[in-house]
Amino acid sequence: MGKNSKRFNELLKKVDSNKNYLLEEAVDTVKTLASAKFDETVEIALKLNVDPRHADQMVRGSVVLPSGTGKTVRVAVIAKDAKADEAKKAGADIVGDDDLVENIQKGIIEFDVLIATPNLMGLVGKVGRILGPKGLMPNPKTGTVTMDVAQAVNNAKSGQVNFRVDKQGNIHAGLGKVSFTKEQLMDNLNTFVRAINKHKPAAAKGRYIKNGALSLTMSPAVSLDTQELIDLK
Repeated sequence: MGKNSKRFNELLKKVDSNKNYLLEEAVDTVKTLASAKFDETVEIALKLNVDPRHADQMVRGSVVLPSGTGKTVRVAVIAKDAKADEAKKAGADIVGDDDLVENIQKGIIEFDVLIATPNLMGLVGKVGRILGPKGLMPNPKTGTVTMDVAQAVNNAKSGQVNFRVDKQGNIHAGLGKVSFTKEQLMDNLNTFVRAINKHKPAAAKGRYIKNGALSLTMSPAVSLDTQELIDLK
């Protein structure tokens, strides 16, 4: 038994594994589980009753968390001329076109979010094989392929979270840091779950959210009350 498992076992005592917590109580509980030497991320995991192998049951989108994510996000924009100027003014960290794509080809990726104007998506396509696996490919569904680059940069900087259901029907996202106030975390949690509910595919049958859990980067999970999640409209 290593030191970590002892620490983890201590945390387990604070969580009732037979209970589905109401959201407010879950946030309170998760805040008591902070034990790492860094400001841990509060993470949500949802299991959805969808089969993403069918295109009409794919759940994908983005939402701006009202209290931000607590992370500093480095934003790159592939744009030219006036749109490049607009991106710089909005506070993008890196702006370019061919030069930026060349850097990506060399494996120099110094950004967390990539935004592109639609007319330059052909250029972005050249590095799709590099960007795709890293989850950095711009996509109209997450607002990262757009002519409104200023808005996209602002969203990315102010706490936009992209979500996409995996093959098993799970969605994971960070909702902020454990140092956030309870109110900030509740705002972010409610906003995120509402966005997931809004994206419910018409083809999804039965209970849309099967279950959910809240945890920290290095903590046990706290099960959430599914009905409360479903009722967040």
